[in-house]
Amino acid sequence: MAEPRNRYSTVSLALHWIIALGVLAQVLLITAHENTEGPLSGQFVMLHKSVGITILVLTLARIGWRLAHPAIPLPVEAPRWERWTARAVHVLFYVVLIAMPMTGWLASSAAGREIAWFGLFDWPLLPVSGGRETAGRFMDMHELVMKGLYVLIALHVLGALKHQFINRDNVLHRMIPLIPRRP
Repeated sequence: MAEPRNRYSTVSLALHWIIALGVLAQVLLITAHENTEGPLSGQFVMLHKSVGITILVLTLARIGWRLAHPAIPLPVEAPRWERWTARAVHVLFYVVLIAMPMTGWLASSAAGREIAWFGLFDWPLLPVSGGRETAGRFMDMHELVMKGLYVLIALHVLGALKHQFINRDNVLHRMIPLIPRRP
């Protein structure tokens, strides 16, 4: 009988942590935008859009990778509710990591505002009209999804910490191989 995998693949780890850093960058960029004015503020917004599009592409790649390489199951000792909650949080992460950039992209498209991906090329706008009013509705959705993302991040981090310090079951080691595996 083959021994079960005890950590995620390098691709899974890379996608997870690059997307996580991208989300952190998004928070920092939008905070910088809100605390500056003029051209610098606009540069923060353009970087925010570029990172958002990158997160969208990486999330789609991660979903493709995940379909081809299923997740490692939680320990069999984990209660059923915990396994269900972990799965629900992961699925919702995918939904949110698609919805966030999509609502931003739709808002930019509705307002006719360009998205210059890191200044290298213009990302195509979606065929959406409606001007500022429609863009505002998409931005309201964008902000609502952001609040959901914060809740998911909190649940995810709390779950990881619970596994590390209460269950002591090596679940965190699977995503952070630098953490020593417990015997």
